[in-house]
Amino acid sequence: MELHTPAGAVPGTDPTVSSVSSVSSVSSVSSGWPVPRRYAWVVFALSFGLLLSDYMSRQVLNAVFPDLKAEWLLSDARLGTLSSVVALMVGLLTFPMSLIADRWGRVKSLLLAAVMWSVATLGCALSANYDQMFVGRLFVGVGEAAYGSVGIAVVLSIFPIGLRATLSGAFIAGGAFGSVLGVSIGGAVAEHLGWRWAFGVMGVFGLVLAAVYGLVVTEKRLRPEAGSTGAEPDPGPRGRLRLLLPRLFSSVSVISAYVGSGLQLFIAASLMAWLPSYFNRYYDMPTAKAGAAAGVFILVIGIGMIGGGIVSDRISRAFPIRKWAVAIGCSLGSLALLMTAFRLPTGPLQLVVLAAGALLSAGTAGPATAIVANLTPAAISATAFATLTFANSLLGLAPGPAVTGALADHMGLLGALRIVPLGALAATAAFLIGRHFYERDLRRLTSGPAPAAEPEEAVVTA
Repeated sequence: MELHTPAGAVPGTDPTVSSVSSVSSVSSVSSGWPVPRRYAWVVFALSFGLLLSDYMSRQVLNAVFPDLKAEWLLSDARLGTLSSVVALMVGLLTFPMSLIADRWGRVKSLLLAAVMWSVATLGCALSANYDQMFVGRLFVGVGEAAYGSVGIAVVLSIFPIGLRATLSGAFIAGGAFGSVLGVSIGGAVAEHLGWRWAFGVMGVFGLVLAAVYGLVVTEKRLRPEAGSTGAEPDPGPRGRLRLLLPRLFSSVSVISAYVGSGLQLFIAASLMAWLPSYFNRYYDMPTAKAGAAAGVFILVIGIGMIGGGIVSDRISRAFPIRKWAVAIGCSLGSLALLMTAFRLPTGPLQLVVLAAGALLSAGTAGPATAIVANLTPAAISATAFATLTFANSLLGLAPGPAVTGALADHMGLLGALRIVPLGALAATAAFLIGRHFYERDLRRLTSGPAPAAEPEEAVVTA
């Protein structure tokens, strides 16, 4: 059972507030908006934009796989490694980076991350061989390590609690939409100007967007209510944080959400990385056209992320456990559809079934993120999302492209893509286990020792 803080209950609020700013802040909190509604959407838009840049820089590589393969005579395994090293670094570093962000300041951390991945992408444009490209991609991953988890913590901290799964799915879908832009724009630029310009365009875009973000978003404006309402900003003292960290893995259900989310994203990551090459090889499309075609399917993956979050919010209002049903349905649906698609002959029917499978392949993102938020104390929200990012990266986003590439070297790309959907079986098993223990673990969290947030309370910016 989910518990909700009454919308009008603002502990510590002085009923005789005289200043306009205080009245505005109290009204904002009472209505469920921790900051002014317009500013919250501006922050979301800019945060979403940076996430687009993040994934544009990450996925532009996939659009130029055919060019790099021809110019440097690379195997599919080495190409997949160039893609996977970014997600690997994100997985390894997201936890410590996000822990630092919880203490040092999330906005400063986001800006530093954006500048680093943008500069590293520019470095990729100057690479003279595979080794130099590998180093550049590695630093792209270092720059991106903190962004996903810290960015979503910032977004969820300034919106009403009822939008949690929807915003989680929409924000995470920025990765798919950024991939669409990276693959589509990158492919077009590479075909007309060369693959180096494709990386250069992405790097410049990231630097410009980071500058705008730094001018508009500040730590102080993200938590204006702390001084006027008496609400605790919970700056995260080291002792308290150290006590709360074990709760990241304190229940079977939250661990199951981490594992299931990561295993399911193995499938989505493989599709995003290898669909441009699939269309290039099996549909005889040139680089730009293959990138554009793959971009459509990656867009479908992003729509599925948002759709999964929306459906989860809608059907779980009275029964929170239904979030798990959405995740399980998406996993099993993607398994059946993708296994069928890659056994059909090339043509319109295959593309339709493939699109349906892609739609469900990452639909678990919104529900899984909401489940983790429900089962984690708000004081370490960024670190909790970092743990989810860690699982998504090391179980899905990092191994997906590399394993698919290695399989493709032995059985062809089509053969590899026929095996990849089997990962949904393991994801489904994890989600079923989590569903079994969810209500028990949720009760344990709400009855546990302070300082823990209620499971559906807004995330506090630490």
